[in-house]
Amino acid sequence: MTTEGSGREPKYQRIANALKAEIQSGAFGPGDRLPGENDLMEEYGVARMTARQALGVLQSEGLAEARRGSGVFVRVFQPLRRRGVQRLAREQWGGGRSVWEADLGDRNLAVDQIEVSTGEASENAARVLDLGESEAACVRSRRFVLDGKPVLLATSYLPMSLVSGSPITERDTGPGGIYARLAELGHEPVHFREEIRSRMPRPEETARLGLPTGTPVMLVCRTAFAEDGRPVEVNEMVLDAGSYVLEYDFDA
Repeated sequence: MTTEGSGREPKYQRIANALKAEIQSGAFGPGDRLPGENDLMEEYGVARMTARQALGVLQSEGLAEARRGSGVFVRVFQPLRRRGVQRLAREQWGGGRSVWEADLGDRNLAVDQIEVSTGEASENAARVLDLGESEAACVRSRRFVLDGKPVLLATSYLPMSLVSGSPITERDTGPGGIYARLAELGHEPVHFREEIRSRMPRPEETARLGLPTGTPVMLVCRTAFAEDGRPVEVNEMVLDAGSYVLEYDFDA
């Protein structure tokens, strides 16, 4: 094990980088136990806190997970590659497929929690959708589970005046989901905008996603626009940062 890199890097970061290189090379495979604090202290001649910080880096980046009383192990769960452009193509939802199917391959993604209600939009969604103070929104909240692990919380907001009486207000929106139903209502999405940022999770998000300590989340806010430029949906998503790779593939 080596600690190549800038001499200005903190010792714990150099150790973490060396461990990451061994994970990436396959020297440590999914489910393997990583060297413990005592092992790292002896190998690198560092204090316990430095060794603990190095292992903490791997946990915070979603590469490893601590098991109480057993040590730190390479994470078995493999991140999902979220294809930000292909998944929103009309050929996807227009053909009766969920936008989520573009990411999956042979993996199993399911919605294990769903709530549909009439209520207030979030402050951001109300502003983007230009909802008046008394104008209600259709609120669709879902939790997505990949290979048995919670990975994503998503809440869609749509003007109730636009979707009232349609399958969008029901738990099962039918083939193609929300966007196919909007097209049937004459408000087909033709343009999307996504904004991405990251932060540490709130307690509720940590609980619902089952996040290891120190794992950040990615926030993706997607707005769907109809042909006349009107925003017709705002989807606010919270992603387990250790469970996703965001991929954007487009021509120059």
